[in-house]
Amino acid sequence: MAIRPTLNKSSTGAKRGTGPRGPRADSADRAATEEAAAQAPAEGGDGKVMPKLYGRPYFQRKKSCPFSGPRAPQIDYKDTRLLARFISDYGKIIPSHISGVSAKKQRELARAIKRARQLALLGYTSRNV
Repeated sequence: MAIRPTLNKSSTGAKRGTGPRGPRADSADRAATEEAAAQAPAEGGDGKVMPKLYGRPYFQRKKSCPFSGPRAPQIDYKDTRLLARFISDYGKIIPSHISGVSAKKQRELARAIKRARQLALLGYTSRNV
């Protein structure tokens, strides 16, 4: 059986401060690499230059009231197809911040939906329950 020689760090000539991942970067080296990264264009994983986003990334267009305007439909308790668009699957009236209906028209809409339910034109709950 052959005996293998053991290697010491001193025999390999390794410098102090090196590890398995290479030499440590001091603060001057780290600052230089960060500065170079800031000046370089943004690149994707495949080397393509990514476009810069301008404006507000989470901006959503303001919803306009579907019942305002010259050719808007009139809210009527007999128009069940129109009223059903503003009722959820569970039978609840959809709030105005989701549907985009103005406060005044939301009150008219709620009144028409309640009137249609009272006259049995619309159900109080969904059909699947």
